[in-house]
Amino acid sequence: MRERHAPAGTPWRMAAALSGGGTTCWLDLEPARRHLAADDPRLAHSAALFRRPITTLDDVLARGLRVAALGAVVGPFVADPGRAGDPQDSDLLLDAAGLVFGRPVLAPPSLRDFYAFERHVATAWARRGGEIPEAWYRLPVFYFSNVSELRGPGEPVWAPAGSSELDYELEVAGLVDTPARDLDAATAEQAIGGFTILNDWSARDLQRDETTARLGPAKGKDFATSLGPWLVTPDELADVRRPGASGYDLGMTASVNGRETSRGCWADAHFSFGQMLARASADVTLRPGELVGSGTVGTGCLLEMREATLGRYLEPGDEVVLAIERLGELRSPIVRRPSS
Repeated sequence: MRERHAPAGTPWRMAAALSGGGTTCWLDLEPARRHLAADDPRLAHSAALFRRPITTLDDVLARGLRVAALGAVVGPFVADPGRAGDPQDSDLLLDAAGLVFGRPVLAPPSLRDFYAFERHVATAWARRGGEIPEAWYRLPVFYFSNVSELRGPGEPVWAPAGSSELDYELEVAGLVDTPARDLDAATAEQAIGGFTILNDWSARDLQRDETTARLGPAKGKDFATSLGPWLVTPDELADVRRPGASGYDLGMTASVNGRETSRGCWADAHFSFGQMLARASADVTLRPGELVGSGTVGTGCLLEMREATLGRYLEPGDEVVLAIERLGELRSPIVRRPSS
């Protein structure tokens, strides 16, 4: 995040949500680290997190630390909320109203996007006059998206050249925060440091042409992917993990200009993130910072819901809001394609 009225070019920095008394403040992690180190100089010798400034999550992961390591800074303020001082004048606490949130991870090495929700897959195949292939039920399949065109909350999106059928896709993304290879599906989710909302934008007309060649997706997908607004660690969601379900029992919705156009549930996924990570890590090494997308939840795009809702694809002037319980809201304005 950074402050809303910060000078142009101000770098991003990390904050953690602190809730209490019905309000949420954001703990600025670098001042909090300095505060704790001043109180206990031994921390710099005993904990790697305290030896260098905390800047971005990308930097924390590059140092070989996991997301959970940040608990060494956040934990003391959760245990003793008064330690951060009065929210009105504390140099450690920030009001969300004055903040702009960026992508939780700024430069992920890769993004694998899966195809985990049966209802969405069935609808897509039915539109082509077919049924879900038997192989889909056995193999979590994915494609590599383009990490050079990532967007954060509030950043504009536009249809690529030659397209007039811009669509959103409502998904969950998991962040890998430790090197991993040949994972077992039963334990693979231990490699995830947190979850965030993902919008895997699609140009349906370009995608439709490309799929006839049975390769891709390519230009129908690689022009934009949005994620955010924040990262939620798995322990914060443990109480909504339905026994036997592949995902968490959390509602997922999409709206366009305030009108709900999609509604689904993460727990309806056919494949768990553990199964997806086992497939992704087979014979390859996953690196800290890599993202894994769930694929579109059932009803989670206009390809499925256009006729029943907007009657059209997205146009300049629209605002798309993806929301997942506990993960927040990811807002994206749709604009005209900038001139070259």
